[in-house]
Amino acid sequence: MFDELNPEVQKRLETAVLEIFSTADFHKASIRDVADRAGVSFSTIYKHFGSKERLLFAYVNIWMSHLTDRIEDHLNGIEDIKEKLRKVFWLHLDYYERHEQLGRILFMTLPMQTWMADKSFDQRRRVGLIIEVFKIGQKLGLINPHVRAGNLLDFMLGFIQRTFFMWIMRGKHENLAEEANALFEMVWQGMVNPEIIRYLPPPEKSSS
Repeated sequence: MFDELNPEVQKRLETAVLEIFSTADFHKASIRDVADRAGVSFSTIYKHFGSKERLLFAYVNIWMSHLTDRIEDHLNGIEDIKEKLRKVFWLHLDYYERHEQLGRILFMTLPMQTWMADKSFDQRRRVGLIIEVFKIGQKLGLINPHVRAGNLLDFMLGFIQRTFFMWIMRGKHENLAEEANALFEMVWQGMVNPEIIRYLPPPEKSSS
């Protein structure tokens, strides 16, 4: 659907979609709003996308594919399971912080069920990359083997979503990416194999 659009029109539409859907109620936003903001005719947008949902989802899938590419590149260069997951966690927070409007769309204005129910929804590559790390970690005995990999993914991504949402609500006073390591340690404690924790030596007592 993008192939027939002029690159400059694509860019104007992208900017308009980000601005409108990151600030307006999803159900109140319309193709006409986007057309007016982008300076593109209503008929052009409708011809290529057919609905505001397909227009938004087309761009969201592109933006999320950029995140997936970054995740894939970084995972290829890391061997340690915990560090793989730490990097995935950091990449999400860093990406949403640098693309705040996308984060607002995903977590604050877009009904997730609406996006997931659309046939254009395709996050299999991103999900598959992360779930594979969980499954390998479970086979190695590092990650809780009694929890489905899909539930572990939901736990981590849900934490990321809540973190972004509260970052916005609290006025964005701190840097999300800089807090990623400390936050990840909290998440890791909820995913690590409990048998590993059970047999860890107790912390040394302070001599002071």
